[in-house]
Amino acid sequence: MATLIGTMILAIGLPAWAGITYVGLVRARRGGGLPRPAPPRSPRSPARKAAYIAVAAYVAGGAVHLYGLSYMPFLFPEDACWFAVGIKASPDSSSALPVSLVCHGIEVVPWWVNPGLLTLGATAVGATVASVALRRPRGAR
Repeated sequence: MATLIGTMILAIGLPAWAGITYVGLVRARRGGGLPRPAPPRSPRSPARKAAYIAVAAYVAGGAVHLYGLSYMPFLFPEDACWFAVGIKASPDSSSALPVSLVCHGIEVVPWWVNPGLLTLGATAVGATVASVALRRPRGAR
């Protein structure tokens, strides 16, 4: 184990360190010296924060919807009930929005999927509208 770690240090660490040192020496020789510090970043605006929240809500909503759709009968409907409930039969009903799969009167999709979709959808739309409204120039209000 120690041999493997030593080999990894020699194979990856030393060439990387040598390359970084070489680049620093070349920059110093060319007169570049140290790089200029980056200008200070402006603080995040409320519009940008709202846009980040909207993107996170859209991504999370898509993930929850895909999770809910994983219960749907696509190729073999009777297998969906078999894997979910243990009954070899075709589903009574199924829909993609609201996400639902009913096998012999038993709802298979977890109870939190549809309220989660509703909450994340409302958050995404609200944050999108807020980011657009907050992005408008100050004089246009």
